[in-house]
Amino acid sequence: MIFELRTYTAKPGRTADFLKLYEDEALALQQKHLGGLVGFYVTELGPLNQIVHLWRYASLADREQRRQTLEADPAWAVYRAHYRELDAIQMQDSKILKPASFSPV
Repeated sequence: MIFELRTYTAKPGRTADFLKLYEDEALALQQKHLGGLVGFYVTELGPLNQIVHLWRYASLADREQRRQTLEADPAWAVYRAHYRELDAIQMQDSKILKPASFSPV
């Protein structure tokens, strides 16, 4: 099992705009194609304006296949166009995490 930790840094004052667009147009699509949503968060302390989500996959190959399926969905292309138009995100970071042998998850 692997986890993907995605962190988006929104432009100041734009976090709510991004979250609304994501919830309205992307969340259901990602849940349909990616499955494995562990959590979706916003920062309260530390670096502000960050949106963090964590996804679980069986393997890197599983992640790749699921991402390809998502990218092939026409509704995802519509969301990506709206995402670009919104222009609320200034940076994105993605990490693949592998649990340590003693990790509870």
